[in-house]
Amino acid sequence: MSSIDSTIQRITKTGEGETCAPELADGPWTFDLGVPSYGPGASMGDVIPTGAPRQGQLPLEYQKASNEDLHARIIAAKATLGDRAVILGHFYQRDEVVRHADFLGDSFQLANAAQTVPNAEAIVFCGVHFMAETADILARSDQAVILPNLAAGCSMADMADIDSVEECWEQLTEIYGTEPDADGRVPIIPVTYMNSSAALKGFCGRNGGIVCTSSNATTVLDWAYERGQRVLFFPDQHLGRNTAKKMGISTDLMPMWNPNKPLGGNDAKSLDEAKVVLWHGFCSVHKRFNVGQIEKARAEYPGVRVIVHPECPMPVVDAADEAGSTDYIQKAVAAATEPSTFAIGTEINMVNRLAAEYPQHTIFCLDPVVCPCSTMYRIHPGYLAWVLEGLVRGEVINQITVDDDVAEPARIALERMLAAKPPVATKEA
Repeated sequence: MSSIDSTIQRITKTGEGETCAPELADGPWTFDLGVPSYGPGASMGDVIPTGAPRQGQLPLEYQKASNEDLHARIIAAKATLGDRAVILGHFYQRDEVVRHADFLGDSFQLANAAQTVPNAEAIVFCGVHFMAETADILARSDQAVILPNLAAGCSMADMADIDSVEECWEQLTEIYGTEPDADGRVPIIPVTYMNSSAALKGFCGRNGGIVCTSSNATTVLDWAYERGQRVLFFPDQHLGRNTAKKMGISTDLMPMWNPNKPLGGNDAKSLDEAKVVLWHGFCSVHKRFNVGQIEKARAEYPGVRVIVHPECPMPVVDAADEAGSTDYIQKAVAAATEPSTFAIGTEINMVNRLAAEYPQHTIFCLDPVVCPCSTMYRIHPGYLAWVLEGLVRGEVINQITVDDDVAEPARIALERMLAAKPPVATKEA
């Protein structure tokens, strides 16, 4: 099966099929200079904040090199570096990058994987900015974390910045106060999704909060409700809403906080009654999925198994058969013993790779339009070859460093997440 990059090139040449942006066929270095943007793909309509990391010009030799040449150069550099460098590849990366990864997984799996390679002097993170930050927080002080393209950010992570969150916290504190109730629970606990900046993880660490992933969100909210009366959940409204609803919390008790409006666009009464205050953020990849796509899949493939990511809007999650993290989706497909049909609602590179790895199944993306994650797609083999050959020369390119005053409280929030365990099931008499 062709890679998504090959598919995009074919669609651009033949017009057979549809992409969300013809510019996807261009090299990502085309967008490194000029007006800052997330680049073509799912996030191309999102507004990038002032001061977002920029990538300088990739040397021309890497821009002009063929895929075969880049592949050979990466292999040669890896052989020279040996175990001094480890390459981490996120599920959403293009196949031409993933083929060189020493580890493939979601953001937190990869950050933990790096710790299993003690001889690695450099951790090359083929993902996006917040993932590299997390890896640096968890890495040893003598390890360098490298992001091949500094412009590989995350529009959802950028939707909640530290100044807006601190202002929100101040307003909520004025309403709720700080005194615990009779059970010792404080008025509100901050919970940040892994898909957030190191600054927001540090905010949670300083304010009794915690980090969650899409795999453990329920466990983390249970942890939070043991310690607090309500939760401020950022930056992804959909993961927060879907998780809380699954726990039996009414959506009427989940007001949305819009940082551009007084009290987030709410009144004091609704905030006082809230169980979850949801931040006005979302993933542009998962926002593309809709109920109509699910209905079409069921009509065309009777018995299809629909699995979507919990970053999808609530109506999509409700209409699906299952919702789960990238790891959940991968394991669900791998565990299917009989030939099955899967309609999957997550990033197209991962879906395409699953279809190639499990040809006994019929696997397709719910969205028929080829529209990869804009920022994941900024990582190209050219950038990977560039940073690896830099390491061979003794040069560290695009190092990501989190200051200690941010890293220390962020590490506390991450450690709280690791310590949180799901309730142990008890056997009924």
